[in-house]
Amino acid sequence: MWELQSASFWRAIFAEFFATLFYVFFGLGASLHWGPGPLHVLQVALAFGLALATLVQAVGHISGAHVNPAVTFAFLVGSQMSLLRAFSYMAAQLLGAVVGAAMLYSVTPPAVRGNLALNTLHPGVSVGQATAVEIFLTLQLVLCIFATYDERRNGRLGSVALAVGFSLTLGHLFGMYYTGAGMNPARSFAPAILTRNFTNHWVYWVGPIIGGGLGSLLYDFLLFPRLKSVSERLSVLKGTRPRDSNAQPEGTVEPVELKTEAL
Repeated sequence: MWELQSASFWRAIFAEFFATLFYVFFGLGASLHWGPGPLHVLQVALAFGLALATLVQAVGHISGAHVNPAVTFAFLVGSQMSLLRAFSYMAAQLLGAVVGAAMLYSVTPPAVRGNLALNTLHPGVSVGQATAVEIFLTLQLVLCIFATYDERRNGRLGSVALAVGFSLTLGHLFGMYYTGAGMNPARSFAPAILTRNFTNHWVYWVGPIIGGGLGSLLYDFLLFPRLKSVSERLSVLKGTRPRDSNAQPEGTVEPVELKTEAL
């Protein structure tokens, strides 16, 4: 439990709360209907993507800017963070999401609030199909995050923040038509709890959690395996104090200048 005595641990928890609050506030805010006619999918996709890219740039070096319980679960499956840190992240993310949605609710005219961009299944899409879509959406997001955050890559190319943001944008461009593109249980939970509408809400937990776990297993054990022993993985999960107390926690973005040269 040494992490509870670490200032960097609490800064990371607050960063996840703060980042998820802003992610939900701006993402849901850009998804509200202010006028007649359908909402443009590209507007919503870019809003969520740019919000996440901004937050990765802002707090990625502090907490990793997971901003998503499914992403945190993926890092836990990959034994890249302790159980204590993972569950603390998830609690902070859910609380931040609810606070962000509540703030949006309070500053939005009643006629515009609607259902606060609640995730819903498109008519004709079954819960099984919706769950499968959420799995694939979150799988590609987690693969992108794991690849761009990976400190083992030599000469990482481009911007980590933009790569992650574009991955989320891609998920929205496809998923909006099927499920409203959840990919994030905290994002789906916040409007559901404020509107008290939990119809098919489990889809937006089960799909992203499975997708995140599969993405972690695929990247860390098949595509680019991390050569850790069972004892090393258990040590990480239990939160054993690292020998180098100043080491950068796994699951965060290293504060280094990224190369942008073409391959």
